[in-house]
Amino acid sequence: MTEIRVLSDEAQFRAHATVFRRAMHWGPPTDEQWDVIRPSYGPDRVLAAFDGDEMIGTTQSYASSLVVPGGAVVPHAAISRVGVRADRTRRGVLTALMREQLSTLPDPVASLRASEGRIYGRFGYGLAGRWRSVEIDAERAVIPGGMTGRVRMIDAEAADKLLPELHETIGLRRPGQIGRWPGWWTRARDRRGGADSSATVVHSGPDGDDGFLTYKVSEVKDNRYRMSIQDFVWAGEDAWRDLWIYASRLDLVHTIEHDVALDDPLTWLFEDPRVVRTKDVFDEIWLRLADVPRMLSARTYGTAEPVVIEVRDRLLPANDGRYRVSPDGAERVEAPADLVIPVDLLGAVYFGDTTFSQLAAAKRIEGTRLADADALFAVDRKPYCGTFF
Repeated sequence: MTEIRVLSDEAQFRAHATVFRRAMHWGPPTDEQWDVIRPSYGPDRVLAAFDGDEMIGTTQSYASSLVVPGGAVVPHAAISRVGVRADRTRRGVLTALMREQLSTLPDPVASLRASEGRIYGRFGYGLAGRWRSVEIDAERAVIPGGMTGRVRMIDAEAADKLLPELHETIGLRRPGQIGRWPGWWTRARDRRGGADSSATVVHSGPDGDDGFLTYKVSEVKDNRYRMSIQDFVWAGEDAWRDLWIYASRLDLVHTIEHDVALDDPLTWLFEDPRVVRTKDVFDEIWLRLADVPRMLSARTYGTAEPVVIEVRDRLLPANDGRYRVSPDGAERVEAPADLVIPVDLLGAVYFGDTTFSQLAAAKRIEGTRLADADALFAVDRKPYCGTFF
């Protein structure tokens, strides 16, 4: 019989890391790797599945925050290290872990980055945001005009102190962005420290520091170099543009690769839009509304006639019910439903990356008043997180 337990000490945490890494086909952490991994563990949020004394499955959450449409910031759980031992898969272990984790979360919403696209829908996670992987031909990249602010390079010690403070100030502006916990920054510092070519620059505008860029440069072949942007955060358009000017004019860089929001206007920065090539569009945010009434009330809505949405949630039945959504907000009602949607697909439309009409066309939901529902959930910016965990 599977039992779910909360872990609390370092020996358990290291066993947890080993089970998860084995599920991902990696070896157990070495002592050196464990020194890096250990700070990302903490009490209360680490769960494991046991069969007797054997640990057979893992999951974990980090206390974070999330920007929703309209700009409100709500408590958020960043879900990570989800895995089941290879000899115990397809026996309900993951379902037991997910049910326990979601039913005990102190946060109204969770998100994760999915290793496989088919796994998490059955636990109520919906594909709510995607990113676009781009490659820029830096040899032909010309951005007209000069900088409006100043860009300065900082060393690793200064980055360790400044970046968390700066992200807290400017990093929660677009729907989908999340707050970063101390353990995230510890891992980021280790990643920067492990790359000899890693560098960080900070942008300053009229009101002080308002953006930063962390990148590494590596040789591809025969003195040709690629810049890989690791972290890019900005408060306004001037900082965004100036940091791209810096990156595109850097000597000895021939190509630049980065992941951006679907509606990022990067292409229009350059005199020749063909210097920006989209390599792929991939899923980023998998969203789980753990407290549907609270999350429907947290965001703002567009202009349209009210729509009654019936939500079905197999894992968390307290979310089941009908909700009247209008430009003034959302509330539970007993009125007849205009459309019916499972909680995973409600997560998919929550940020506006997907519409009710698209889901209906794909025969994933049924109902009427789709145009009004689309208008209510419409957004002026596509969701994007930019924080991997």
